[in-house]
Amino acid sequence: MKKILIAAASLLSAISFGQGSPDYGGGLKLNLNPEGNKYIRFIAWNQVWMRSSQMNPGTMIGDASASAQEDIGLRRLRILAYAQISPRYMIVTHFGINNQTFTNGGAAGTAGTGGYGAGKKPGLFFHDAWNEYAVVLPKEGKPFSLSIGGGLHYYMGLSRMTMASTLNFLTIDAPIFNWPLIDNSDQFARQVGIFAKGKYNKLEYRFSLNKPFATSIAPTNVTDASAAVAVDNNGNARWSKAGYVEYQFLDKEANLLPFKVGTYLGTKKVFNIGAGFYTAPSSTKTSVNGVVEKHPINLFSGDIFLDMPLGAKEKKMALTAYSVYYNYDFGPKYLRNIGIMNEGVVDPTFTGNKALAGPGNLQPMIGTGSIWYTQAGFLLPNKNEKPKVRIQPYVAYTNKNFDALKTGSNQFDLGTNLFLDGHHAKLTAQYSNRPIYTAVDNIDGYKGEFLLQLQVYL
Repeated sequence: MKKILIAAASLLSAISFGQGSPDYGGGLKLNLNPEGNKYIRFIAWNQVWMRSSQMNPGTMIGDASASAQEDIGLRRLRILAYAQISPRYMIVTHFGINNQTFTNGGAAGTAGTGGYGAGKKPGLFFHDAWNEYAVVLPKEGKPFSLSIGGGLHYYMGLSRMTMASTLNFLTIDAPIFNWPLIDNSDQFARQVGIFAKGKYNKLEYRFSLNKPFATSIAPTNVTDASAAVAVDNNGNARWSKAGYVEYQFLDKEANLLPFKVGTYLGTKKVFNIGAGFYTAPSSTKTSVNGVVEKHPINLFSGDIFLDMPLGAKEKKMALTAYSVYYNYDFGPKYLRNIGIMNEGVVDPTFTGNKALAGPGNLQPMIGTGSIWYTQAGFLLPNKNEKPKVRIQPYVAYTNKNFDALKTGSNQFDLGTNLFLDGHHAKLTAQYSNRPIYTAVDNIDGYKGEFLLQLQVYL
């Protein structure tokens, strides 16, 4: 028992220290017995965004045409609690809201003006809710560990970034296509099912069997098979399977929770190579001459992650880099347009060439085809004994090639993290661009968006 307690304490310390704050300690933790092996830990975080965005052609906000927009919104407001009621049993509960703006993001039924006007009083919902049992406990000197669990969970395989923590991104946010099912056949990147996780020496594994949420988009009937477009329609959904395996060459990462760290700020030496998959039969449909055909979803990825101190130790510099390749097959010409906190609607008075993706900040985000995404950041030197304010500039590049579009896109993100107290209090400024397709074979330039985020988490 003593070894287990020491291991648990070390794990909690690694989790908190990995956030880059020397003062955070064990966080908001309530011990339920004197030994500390029965406890509840709480994590709360808010992410507030201010934006200045160029709108897609053909956009209206409110009752006015809009070519640009400035606003402030609530990207994430969350609370997570997990309880270790014995060394083998754990329960995890995670709830909150996302994406509330001045025009949308309110609870179902909110509209117009007044106490329940458009965008007001969003509904809380569960992001995670699962139970877990440690079949083989991690022990010092033992190479193998295994835990199994079930419920609404985040062990969705595919890639490191598919299971990313939203607390410690290198960039201001995830690129979104890392969650390829987002809010279609999943609930905000989660599905209900069972999972197994663990380690074998330097190998970490995660596998799950899940029941996808039902989708029911009706396919458009065409007379030419080459024009058929797959849409999400799984009917009585069949079980999905997901998995991710990575080899951790240097420091081992904690796997108490599924959330993968985006940047350790030089507090660990991490070099991992991983590969993953997600597959679900009969998940999309096309219709040709009235004949409906079902298609599976088959998604695969390979990625590499590096986070390590650089140079003289007293300068506290660090490099973070991540690169991932996705191969997505949702069926013929599947394409999904997404814009984070999109406030735009179609402008009926617009007479020019509208963006194929639609109004606001929509862009081709997910589809049958391939995506290559790479990000890198550098933590600038700081010789103070207990540095608080740290600066980390970064850059990210995305190349998308979707079967539904004859021209691929190249996108960039440029930004800087200003750490006031590690990831626990930070400001992030980022500029991003997105392609404006006016035809499947034509990109009529790129639009930009400047974002400023204030994040605090405890």
